[in-house]
Amino acid sequence: MQWGSIAAVFFVVWWLCFVAVLPIGARSHHETGEALVPGADPGSPVAPRMGRKLLIATGLAIFFTALLLWVLTNETLMAYWNR
Repeated sequence: MQWGSIAAVFFVVWWLCFVAVLPIGARSHHETGEALVPGADPGSPVAPRMGRKLLIATGLAIFFTALLLWVLTNETLMAYWNR
């Protein structure tokens, strides 16, 4: 596989992991009972912890991309599936 293809696969997998990780641990102003800043959405998270979620999504994307590339380049698995 070429480097551009690997980067594209990683980007798609990273985006899916990021969207899956976003709601984990999110607590809204309404749920916590904290005061809402005027103009803010009541459903917005109090502490989104984006840095942590970016790192988790990156780690998951590295793992799943490596797993996907291993499966696609493993001749034994591909021979089994192409029977």
